[in-house]
Amino acid sequence: MHGMEGQLDTLLQQISIFALPAIFAITFHEAAHGFVAHRLGDDTAFRMGRVTFNPLRHIDLYGTILMPIFLLLISQGRFVFGFAKPVPVNFGQLRHPRRDMIWVALAGPGINILLALVSALLFYVVPYIPAIGRDWASDNLAVSVVVNIILAVFNMIPLPPLDGGRVAVGLLPDALAFPLARLERYGLLILIGLLILLPMLGEHLGLNLDIVRYFINFVATYVLHGITWLTGTG
Repeated sequence: MHGMEGQLDTLLQQISIFALPAIFAITFHEAAHGFVAHRLGDDTAFRMGRVTFNPLRHIDLYGTILMPIFLLLISQGRFVFGFAKPVPVNFGQLRHPRRDMIWVALAGPGINILLALVSALLFYVVPYIPAIGRDWASDNLAVSVVVNIILAVFNMIPLPPLDGGRVAVGLLPDALAFPLARLERYGLLILIGLLILLPMLGEHLGLNLDIVRYFINFVATYVLHGITWLTGTG
């Protein structure tokens, strides 16, 4: 019984540290897509009330809450994945659809990198916070830096419907862009296979096939070093 209580306390502590940074990261990410799309000619998200910093407009019950908690439990905090409601963008309404699609896609990861920078700078404020909340605030800021970097890097994987896939479709010549764009309907299934099924297969074969997490960790580490160098918080 005491063991279960201890696990529950640990889970609640992890949620209290992880929840706010994750919600802010996802909310700003999605709102940025809608904001840039609106500025470039498509008001679809704006009319639907998605260009907002109200997290309730972006949270998906399954993707933002239930699945991350489930993964937090089964992985004992080692692996968390989630998503929000995607902001609707009608690329045909953009003034320059192919070029502007790139800017709309980059807006989400871009705002996450900015949030990571701001979170790192806020460490300079932590010493002035009352002692009772200092550690909690510091942990939240640390998580915010990491979550925003990982969200940015993950979304830049060049696979539709991720932002990196949209950027690749906008930049590649038609002979490569069109086949890549057609993958969008299968994108989520491919991601599940790469993130969950392939590593499980690797475990059975005695191989490390967790290539997506390796890529994310590799790139995120360099981005983190850059942010800590820029802010002097390393």
